[in-house]
Amino acid sequence: MSTTPDLSTAAWRTSSYSNGDGGECVEIAGNLPGIVPVRDSKAAPGGPALTFATGCWAPFMAALRDGSL
Repeated sequence: MSTTPDLSTAAWRTSSYSNGDGGECVEIAGNLPGIVPVRDSKAAPGGPALTFATGCWAPFMAALRDGSL
C-alpha cells in the first residue's frame, strides 16, 4: 500500500552548493519525523517530492558521494 505523506509543514532548505540563481538544485526538509523529502527547487512549491525513510537517507547520501549510484 502506498501513502502520500503530508508535507504541508515541511521546512524546505536548499543545498549549500546552490548559487541561488534558480539553476539545478534540490531542496530537502529535515523537520518531519520518520521521513526526509527531497524535491527539485524548480518544481517548488507544491511540486512532487521523493521521500526517504530517515534511516535510508545517510546510506543514500554515502552512495552518492562514493559514486556507487
